[in-house]
Amino acid sequence: MFNLGEKMDSARAKNLNPIVLAFIGDAVYSLFIREKLAFVSDKKVGELNKLATQSVRATSQAEFLQDIMPLLTEDEISIYKRARNAKKTTKAKSASVAEYNTSTGFEALVGYLYVTGDIDRLNFLLNKGDTNEG
Repeated sequence: MFNLGEKMDSARAKNLNPIVLAFIGDAVYSLFIREKLAFVSDKKVGELNKLATQSVRATSQAEFLQDIMPLLTEDEISIYKRARNAKKTTKAKSASVAEYNTSTGFEALVGYLYVTGDIDRLNFLLNKGDTNEG
């Protein structure tokens, strides 16, 4: 049996394929953005979807990562860089290669913090660089 929000120890999480961490982080970040928009906005679903799409695209994630970079620990930077530099099987649709690589690193960091259960740290970072209220 597996339970949502199951925690993994840090050492095991660091040894996961960084693209797998990014796979998880992509979903977590998307859920964070969708929940935030639903909680702070009274817009209709179509508009919420447009706003969410703008926030989760690679270019926006790359910009967000640059905003929070000064806040990252050495371990977090290491996880980010490992994923940023990992070989990817997909290509960016509407972002440069550098933006796509940066966004993959960002997603891996989000995935790492999520799977290790460091939700307080994850919330701190996800809220730090966002000044838009939807």
